[in-house]
Amino acid sequence: MTMSEDQAWLRPSPGLWRMRRAEVVTSTAVLAAFFGLVFLAAAGATAGLVSVVVLLALGAGFSWFVRRRYRAWRYQARHEDLLVARGVMVQRLSVVPYGRMQFVEVTAGPIERLFHLSTVKLHTAAAASDARIPGLELGEAARLRDRLTELGESMAAGM
Repeated sequence: MTMSEDQAWLRPSPGLWRMRRAEVVTSTAVLAAFFGLVFLAAAGATAGLVSVVVLLALGAGFSWFVRRRYRAWRYQARHEDLLVARGVMVQRLSVVPYGRMQFVEVTAGPIERLFHLSTVKLHTAAAASDARIPGLELGEAARLRDRLTELGESMAAGM
């Protein structure tokens, strides 16, 4: 598949990486503190310290993976379809023809709202072909939703 040279891949907002990093740091700190205290009480100071160091190392490794996962998300709105690519180990490319879209949804959970982000979800007749683009700023998500809706209506009318 060849891509048009004049169309660039767009990426989620850097706010998505900040949100994911905050989630990893918070969960790592809570787990390290909990298991550090448990091992401190059960087996002594050395075991508590080792458990904290191991959990911090696991958190750093997980943070690296989450960063790569964030960088793997990209999308491109072409003339007749939308491409959504993602995946670190298994790379996926979804091609959603505008004429096949049933509706476009913008969602924002509590943590996304805290970071002023939202997710655009595209729904088609086939459940397996639904695509989503996470980590968009609220204005960009609304703009993309309106643009995709407009393109979907025009392509469906032409069928």
